[in-house]
Parts: sequence; structure tokens; C-alpha cells
Amino acid sequence: MRHHVEPIQACLNGRRTAADHRAVPLTPDQLATAARSAVAAGAGSVHMHPRDGEGDESLDVLWVEPAVRAVRRACPGLPVGVSTGLWMCGGDAVVRRDTVLKWAAAEDRPDFASVNFSEAGFEELADVLAEMGVGVEAGVWSERDALALLGGTRADSCTRVLVELIDLPPEQALIRADRIMDLLRRADCTTPVLLHGEGVSTWPVLDRALALGLETRIGLEDTLVDPDGGVVADNDALIRLALSRTA
Repeated sequence: MRHHVEPIQACLNGRRTAADHRAVPLTPDQLATAARSAVAAGAGSVHMHPRDGEGDESLDVLWVEPAVRAVRRACPGLPVGVSTGLWMCGGDAVVRRDTVLKWAAAEDRPDFASVNFSEAGFEELADVLAEMGVGVEAGVWSERDALALLGGTRADSCTRVLVELIDLPPEQALIRADRIMDLLRRADCTTPVLLHGEGVSTWPVLDRALALGLETRIGLEDTLVDPDGGVVADNDALIRLALSRTA
């Protein structure tokens, strides 16, 4: 029996659209409804990708602030995070930095934002977020990313280390997870770790995180199916399934 279980984060939408699954929330109202239901199902925080008027992912404050505000009103006190994926700014790190800088004028900023340490400009972006009081989730996809984190100034000051196993089969994902975790341990990194997989590695990596007593996440961003491969109804179903595996 697992004696200690960290809160589960709900990753509500990611890069998916309604074409992937009818329950993927996109608009501020949809995100607010999904967040409220996720909390009722047992989630302790949410991560989301705000959309613009065309339904495309956006870091523009005109779209980020309404999404954050809607979720905050629906779920007072719930930690709310967003992605800062470089693809949202056409791969241009300077454009991303300048876009995120405009969050400073917003009343409703995210509580935290994920920053992929595999992407150009991650250090400057992390500094910008910290100066605005937005926590940094250090997105670590590989051992190289982990070394970049440990060799910089953010290892002990970020909100959490987001160890992400992307586009890997389960066996390789678990091996990489163990190697990254070993690097963090050997460096005496005490920052909380959130470990999660994506696609076919989602459930095996979630089980590894639970077994290690680490934070983890689940939601339609990471998978559309249950551990047996059946399509799930929504984010809530995934959260309930994840929590059922903690017993």
C-alpha cells in the first residue's frame, strides 16, 4: 500500500482540439467548467493551454488572462498553470519573451508556468516569470535538460521540476525517468518533482510516480484512454482512475 500520495495535477487540454476528443476544453468558460469538475474529481491544481479566438494556442495576455480569470472564479484558491511552449510563438524565443512580459499588466496572471528546458531562451523566460511572481515549472524531458537545470540558477528556486517523458514507449520512458531522477538525487536537488508520461507511457509513468511518492498529473493533454485502452469520457474520468491507483 502506498502511504503518501501527492496532489494530482489536471492537464486539461494541451495541444488537442475537439477533433481529438469532444470533451477537450478550449474557451475560458469551458476551461472553468473543466477545472471545477477536475477539482471535484480530486485534482489539486490545473495546467492548461489558453486559446485565441481561432482556437489556436496562445501566450498573448488577451487570451491568457481571461482563461486564468475564468478558472480562478470557478475554483477559488486553485493553483492555475499554463504552458509556454515555444511553438506558440513560431519558435521565436524573443517573441515569446516579449509576449510573456505583457502578462505583467494583467490582474489575473497564472500561478505557475511550465518552461521547457530543451527550448531556446528558457533561462531568460524563467527570469521574466520569476520577476512577475509567476512560479516556474522546469520542464525536463531528458538527462541533458536535467543537467541544464542543475547547471543554472533555477534548480532550487523553481516551483517544481516537471519530469516529462514525451514520445517514448513505456520501457524507455521508465528508464529515462530513473536516469533523470538519479541525476536530481545526486545533485541533492530538493525541489518537488512532478513525473508524468504522455501517450502510451502515461499510465506506466503515473504508476511509477505514485510508487515513488512524487507529484504527477493526468488529463486529456496526456492521454485519451484508460489503462486498458478504452476511450475515456473526460478529464474527470482520468483523474478518478488515477486516484484509484493510489490504494
